[in-house]
Amino acid sequence: MTPGSPEILTEARRLRDHFAANGAQVVKADVLQPADTLLDLYGEDIRARAYLTADPLRGEMVLRPDFTVPVVQMHMESRADPARYTYSGKVFRKQENDEARANEYVQVGYEVFDGQNPAGADAEVFAVIADALSGLPVRAASGDIGILTAAVRGLQTTDARKAALLRHIWRPGRFKALLKRYGGAEMPASRAALLAADDPFAEAGPDIGRRSREEVAARIAALRADAAAAPIAGEEIGLIDAILSLRETCPNVLSALRDIAVDMPAVRDAVGRMSARLDALAARGIDVEALEFEGSYGRTSLEYYDGFVFGFYASDRPDLPPVATGGRYDALTARLGQGRAVPAVGGVIRPDLVIGLSC
Repeated sequence: MTPGSPEILTEARRLRDHFAANGAQVVKADVLQPADTLLDLYGEDIRARAYLTADPLRGEMVLRPDFTVPVVQMHMESRADPARYTYSGKVFRKQENDEARANEYVQVGYEVFDGQNPAGADAEVFAVIADALSGLPVRAASGDIGILTAAVRGLQTTDARKAALLRHIWRPGRFKALLKRYGGAEMPASRAALLAADDPFAEAGPDIGRRSREEVAARIAALRADAAAAPIAGEEIGLIDAILSLRETCPNVLSALRDIAVDMPAVRDAVGRMSARLDALAARGIDVEALEFEGSYGRTSLEYYDGFVFGFYASDRPDLPPVATGGRYDALTARLGQGRAVPAVGGVIRPDLVIGLSC
């Protein structure tokens, strides 16, 4: 089925009506969005995932990669609080490695902006989406980016190292390499020689490339300062690894996290928020005893989730992308609201996958 087929549009309308029946206002977002916002949020990496074009009057534009950013912008301008929104329409994503995956498809979403009870809002979004998928052969998975970020912020190391780790949380390979390096792994010989040189530009030749000599010198100075810093303790790295390796049902993970919090107090508040969320989910009829939790879940999504994250997957079709995904993105509202933050959580469903599982 094509994204605009009658079957998909009918299912999208059903899902949107379901969200509207739960109090959401129906909103729309332009297909073409200003690219500067996305580039500011995610850097040049977004170019590998989004379709960009140049407009002679409006500058660089992007085909909508998702709805969350424009909906947050709209909400922050309206200053409504609390508020609930739903929408449906096409999104566009480049697929560099798997040509079988769609590069345009329909999303239907449900977003909640409500700071009165964040745990209740998390549970609401999850439960409303679960209800929309009721009767389908799907399994749910969950995680919490907030626990990992709290652990990183609590490390006994320099602010520069913590900032680098936080920046690369969504790049698991780079994050692991940084953590290993900060833990005292031997530096590559070429870098060690560069940092030890009295004048690293002595045999550099003419300036080429985008970076000026001053920028390169500043980078070398930062690397020298980092090399002089004490390594992160192995015990702390072990606790980070323990968080990332968690993969069990939510009650068992909560128990393990409480044990970790004894040695890493920085995660206590985040663990407390998880506990409150599980209580709120149970109050909405979700079987939290069977709900899966993965410590590394959500780390390959767009980089705005900073708390609870979840997804629903076809039980017998591991080859399919997630039928629904979502999570909390408080920090995104602060960035798009010029410092004014509003607690927010939302999720999206792909109606084409819902139809496939219904057949």
